[in-house]
Amino acid sequence: MGKYEALESDVFSIFALQTWKNENIKTYPVNFVTVNPGAEFIRVSVIPSGDGINIKSVSGLFSVDIFTSAGNGPRRASLIADKLDQYLVGKVLTTSLNGTTQFASSNMRHVGVDKDNPSLFRSIYQIPFNYFGV
Repeated sequence: MGKYEALESDVFSIFALQTWKNENIKTYPVNFVTVNPGAEFIRVSVIPSGDGINIKSVSGLFSVDIFTSAGNGPRRASLIADKLDQYLVGKVLTTSLNGTTQFASSNMRHVGVDKDNPSLFRSIYQIPFNYFGV
């Protein structure tokens, strides 16, 4: 397994946990067409963007688009971001056979009404990561 595949496998393993499933937040990877696009959901993306400590390592940004109902204010998006923090901030994932993924501190910004679906409000949650391959 290559470093990018292992990194994605590590990150997406979070959303396969039963504890995350119990949060009842529909979760899709980037470039996936949702079945019910009018409902609340998150879209996750792993963005490798920098060198790591060796040729099997990489750093980057884990980005989550949070889509909630438009017209209800930012509270629900903030609650989802806080839940993501519980699973990610300061965590170290060692689920792959090829390395470890470490997360730092997060940030979030409210973008506004989604341009593709005005019934949804879009916020962006981001957290830097380092993937250490061995």
